[in-house]
Amino acid sequence: MQGINIRAVAHYVPPQIVTNDQISTWVETSDEWIFQRTGISQRHMSNGENTSDLCIKTAEILLQKTKLTPDDIDLILVTTVTPDYLSPSVACIVQGAIGAGNAFAMDINAACTGFVYGLSVAHKYLMSGQCRNVMLLGADVLTKHTDWTDRNTCILFGDGAGGVILSAASDKFYAEKLHSRGAMPIVMSHQPVVNPLFSEENKAKHIQVDGREVFEFAVKSVSENIDELLQHAGVTLDQVKYIIPHQANGRIVECISKKLKVDISKLFVNIHKYGNTSSASIPIALSEMVTDGLIGAGDKIILSGFGGGLTWGSVLIQF
Repeated sequence: MQGINIRAVAHYVPPQIVTNDQISTWVETSDEWIFQRTGISQRHMSNGENTSDLCIKTAEILLQKTKLTPDDIDLILVTTVTPDYLSPSVACIVQGAIGAGNAFAMDINAACTGFVYGLSVAHKYLMSGQCRNVMLLGADVLTKHTDWTDRNTCILFGDGAGGVILSAASDKFYAEKLHSRGAMPIVMSHQPVVNPLFSEENKAKHIQVDGREVFEFAVKSVSENIDELLQHAGVTLDQVKYIIPHQANGRIVECISKKLKVDISKLFVNIHKYGNTSSASIPIALSEMVTDGLIGAGDKIILSGFGGGLTWGSVLIQF
């Protein structure tokens, strides 16, 4: 299938870092307890920055890297579960802030699979010829929706944004397999809470996770989904340089590698620095890999997400 050209990739995270030791002063836990169960050492936390703020900074970096003007962007997609408002969308806020007067804009809510779903939507607009350049951003400020009295969930989340600018490319490979199952809502919002590092009262609802169910679902569904994608694409795992999974839990990634019978080094992991940033986790990882020179022209990579909804899916792209 005709693919997409990643013209630029970038990310932005709030400057404030919260370590496991700092969290242990808020709830009964420890650095060792958190790291052993999740692989997380620290996370970046918003101190008043909204999802749109993180997106706007990422968008500005993307434009600088590509040398495109805002008017060159035809579509802005933002994947998030933590919009600033019910309306307007985060994408519309970004569009106005960067002055992308020719672009239409919309949000996508597919939880932690959001960026993968967003790639699928962007691909279709590019293939149709309706758009030349699509800006796709994945961003969440989950710490404003976290119950900071629940040590099983508050240790998991961080804030951030990542994104790409895409164009159509006839010489690039692309394949996808996406799924959802609404009968299994094992990740959900619940009741109002207050972020301990954000002074204003937060009227949002906190996140509640069934950890065991998420773990079992993720390991089984992601490994099967990647196998399904490879069979659909007619590609072997040996031909794929890296798998970039959603960074939800380091132990989940380890178990997925065992299920796929590949070395853990083939699955990129940076959760120790950021925690679970939901829609932002895959583009942040992709941005780091490009910066570090881990991906080069012609490399095939798989981006694989899973999250509340339930949603899950993978895309195979050629860099």
